[in-house]
Amino acid sequence: MPSLFPGMDPYLEGSEWTSVHAELCSEIARQLAPQLRPKYIVRLSRRFVTELPEDLGIVAGEFYPDVGVTTSGQFGELAEVSTTIVSAPVQMATVMPSRVPHVTVEIRDVAHRELVTAIEVLSPTNKRGEGHREYLDKRSRILCSMAHLVEIDLLRTGRRVPMQKPLPISSYFVFLSRAERRPITEMWPLQLNMPLPVIPIPLRAEDPDVKLDLQLALCTLYDALSYDLSIDYSRPPQVPLPERWSAWANERLRESGILK
Repeated sequence: MPSLFPGMDPYLEGSEWTSVHAELCSEIARQLAPQLRPKYIVRLSRRFVTELPEDLGIVAGEFYPDVGVTTSGQFGELAEVSTTIVSAPVQMATVMPSRVPHVTVEIRDVAHRELVTAIEVLSPTNKRGEGHREYLDKRSRILCSMAHLVEIDLLRTGRRVPMQKPLPISSYFVFLSRAERRPITEMWPLQLNMPLPVIPIPLRAEDPDVKLDLQLALCTLYDALSYDLSIDYSRPPQVPLPERWSAWANERLRESGILK
């Protein structure tokens, strides 16, 4: 069953995103591979980012332990110490770091295996906390190199990639930074009612761009993995929609017969 939405499906931004992220990267690689032969190859690079939740609430309270200590004997003599061990009066779960998988699509030249183009599908971890800082460090290294960078942001929450001027108000973005044109960045602002674009993927200067059909990639993985069976479209999406887009989404769901 195809997705009910013409472009990005906002219901995919919730608990299914980890799966969508990995599968979208794989589908992008499969789509590009035949266009890159015989001079380039495309591979998936996997890494893990350690994440801690932001804005932790730490409250200090006064707790007095039920431990008694007594001493006896004269000054200068070894004192005898008596202790009573009791159970901890409070038990709470501590915040544990989590290792979050990330996938990058890399285009490399066959001759030297040098990175030509990096394609990043952003995840929530890329857009918040320590993961955001880690991603900005990686991004800076690419921007200071001769590799091109494509960033696909299909998430409405979190921090956007930094630009010298404020970004237009939009649900989603695709950014293309060509090595020879920096700091100028090509940008596709996308709303919920817009199909995802066919974008150019740059290679070496002597070779023409190849094309990446993002909507085809998303629709292919949606159908292949039957996301319609794991998403409850009768309820609001896990990442809430603004009022305007919520009304629009509900109208589409009514047209499909899911909502009455």
